[in-house]
Amino acid sequence: MSEIPASDDRPGPALAALAEAHGVATHYWSFFGEDVHVPAATLRAVLRAMGVDPQTDADVAVALAAVLEEPWRELLPPSVVLRQRPGSLFAHVADRHDVSLSIALEDGSWRDLAIPDQRPEAREVDGVLVWRVHVPLPADLPLGWHTLHAWQRPYGSAEADRTAQSTLVVTPDRLPEPPSRPGRHGRAWGLMAQLYSVRSQDSWGMGDFADLADLATVAGARGADFLLVNPIHAAEVTVPIEPSPYLPATRRFLAPLYVRPEDIREVAYLPPAERALVEEARAVVAPSDTDPSRIDRDAVWTAKRAALELIHAAPRSTARQAELDAFLQREGQPLQDFALWCALEEHYADAERPAEAADIASALVTGLRAQLADRVDFHVWLQWIADQQVEIAQAAATASGMRIGVMHDLAVGVHTQGSDAWSLRGMYAQGITVGAPPDMYNQQGQNWNQPPWLPRALAEAGYAPLRDMIRTLLRHAGALRIDHVIGLFRLWWIPTGLGAGAGTYVRYDHEAMIGVLALEAQRAGAVLIGEDLGNVEPWVRDYLSGRGILGTSVLWFEQEEDGPRPPERWRRELLATVNTHDLPPTAGYLADEHVALRARLGLLEQSVDEALADAAAERDAMLRLLRDRGLIGAQATEEEVIEALNVLITASPSLLIGLALVDAIGERRVQNQPGTDKEYPNWQIPLAGPDGAAVLVEDLAGNTRFLSLTAAVDEALRG
Repeated sequence: MSEIPASDDRPGPALAALAEAHGVATHYWSFFGEDVHVPAATLRAVLRAMGVDPQTDADVAVALAAVLEEPWRELLPPSVVLRQRPGSLFAHVADRHDVSLSIALEDGSWRDLAIPDQRPEAREVDGVLVWRVHVPLPADLPLGWHTLHAWQRPYGSAEADRTAQSTLVVTPDRLPEPPSRPGRHGRAWGLMAQLYSVRSQDSWGMGDFADLADLATVAGARGADFLLVNPIHAAEVTVPIEPSPYLPATRRFLAPLYVRPEDIREVAYLPPAERALVEEARAVVAPSDTDPSRIDRDAVWTAKRAALELIHAAPRSTARQAELDAFLQREGQPLQDFALWCALEEHYADAERPAEAADIASALVTGLRAQLADRVDFHVWLQWIADQQVEIAQAAATASGMRIGVMHDLAVGVHTQGSDAWSLRGMYAQGITVGAPPDMYNQQGQNWNQPPWLPRALAEAGYAPLRDMIRTLLRHAGALRIDHVIGLFRLWWIPTGLGAGAGTYVRYDHEAMIGVLALEAQRAGAVLIGEDLGNVEPWVRDYLSGRGILGTSVLWFEQEEDGPRPPERWRRELLATVNTHDLPPTAGYLADEHVALRARLGLLEQSVDEALADAAAERDAMLRLLRDRGLIGAQATEEEVIEALNVLITASPSLLIGLALVDAIGERRVQNQPGTDKEYPNWQIPLAGPDGAAVLVEDLAGNTRFLSLTAAVDEALRG
């Protein structure tokens, strides 16, 4: 790891002003309460990734003048995102010119905008006097995606000498509260599960979309209103498959790894010999369904891909082909580009990839698009199949009585070598990855090896990449959890070659990004939850609550100076849970598994005895709280304590209560151990009980711990 630049490498006033003008923080308050000044080297590297490369003081002065003048050079801003209330924008019009503006509404109608009399501000830009004209926007604009049009005409002329258009997004002010069943006082509970870990008798070695439907049905029958699962974004299509669902190749398209081949309609019409080949492919991985040790994604995908290729080659009926054609039409060029990336990954799996292949517009890639058309077609088809199977899962969830249904999880970003970073290269900062600054758990900071979106590029694209990503996830879901929601406000950018602690924050237009999410959620009838744990400024939580976006609280993290914070003092706009996937299941936490594991991996920042003492103090304080409330007796069993902890959080006013499936069946192993890569099998742990035996979906109906815990939580919310 490179050294952090010297602290005395402070930027001069002009460089600091240039950075701030581009939304780059020149100082920030650390987790430890220190005012950290960002070195000039970091600022220059971040600016360079934004397309600004000031080598000298003179360059800095020129760049600063350019960024301050940039709005004045634009007839319209690149995009305008506002709430459904009175708003306005500024147009910049050359001297001795008139301007007229109209809005092309999403429904095809037009609205002309009136410009009131005013005394606009003026500025000389490139030797031309430019006027800043204030343009009010009507309060009754409908929600949706509209287009602003502007025409600038010289005085006395009917012909425009300059035109511009801009995306106008009108968003809801606040989302409605989550739905719930009668008798719940407007509150709801649901299960949280890592889908890949939840297998059934018919799985292919890991959980899939059919298991998602079955688990939702089981949970809905117990009174659950939602089922939160890990991100199901697409990963690699060649082995090795990245195990982390939070490091996907794309956030727009789905992982065919979760497809259940036998549920594809065309399988029913395969000739016996070909159907036998599908069964033989599953037979290779089916025995691992009851193996509690580890999920082998590579083996699963190798087996599934062979079966899926055979099914893809089967003829489709006229109606089915029409459905596929409609899907292709709806998803458009982005789907074709993703499928091409998949085909290229296969094409170069065992060969050196030429530099020209990194450019989607290169002659080489254009030629390969035609050459690999059959493989492109296969990967397009896979997305159609995945979309249909997720639709079936959501239908099963709502049919079971769930008021929300499937709750998807949105990863913070994408893999640096993935599809999004390739096909949307201009949207991402080059030479930068994102992460987090140092804190008490990660004293060197964290680098998540994901490229950040460029704020300016997003605005120029009218936030379409964000919109399209959210639409895909909410098409067949009732809710979306946004991992590290603070990333919509600011992200920790780390220049390549510097340590994770040597980065700085870059601001995003949170009003625009949250607005886009809120609009798409309202159109889908979905709930939004932001994971706002950690070092989050209090105003951010207030802002999210004001927009109807729920936050997140984890019992073990809700602490005050004298012990656990009583749940009655938690926020109302919350998804409240006992634990999270980055902690051991509660059974493991109570048994100090988190200390033992970190000790084995050399991750402790203190001695084992000190860590065990701290864990014991935290655990004892929580047990005292449970006893004081009469939720457990003096000799409570592990199962009784876990049940009591989940009942405890129902005493909060929180709108949603999340119950971890691992807690409901007594699993002890953590799914992800932060600070590790190869040292621990992160995101590869199958669901198992306290005896170490695998637990399948079919087992839940007779699992006494599962039945007791879900009944206790359901009853507590009805009380």
